[in-house]
Amino acid sequence: MHPLFSPDTARDFAADWITTWNSRDLEGILKHYSAEIELHSPFVSRLMEYDNSAIHGIAVLRVYFARALNAYPDLCFKLQHVYVGVQSLVVEYESVGGRMAAEMLEFDSAGLISRVYAHYSRLM
Repeated sequence: MHPLFSPDTARDFAADWITTWNSRDLEGILKHYSAEIELHSPFVSRLMEYDNSAIHGIAVLRVYFARALNAYPDLCFKLQHVYVGVQSLVVEYESVGGRMAAEMLEFDSAGLISRVYAHYSRLM
């Protein structure tokens, strides 16, 4: 299996992903994700008010991202590094409040994000 991204296309994707988040355009953000998305993050239980750290499906992801955008009105991500894998990227960025974050993004055959594992330097 060949990687989906070259170093240049990986950096372009990550830059677009960050720019879309910073624009706070929910529908634009969601266009990066598969309908069958699976997302794992320590912030899911905080924002979704249930004891689970996973999101399944684009409809639930829409709610989660909308709540995140509302909870963090000063959200501004700053891209740091992009790491290329097979059918995956790790995007490292500065997140809210100077917290460092890294997200492992796995892609489906259509080039959409199908699985995410989010990691943070600290939880606030």
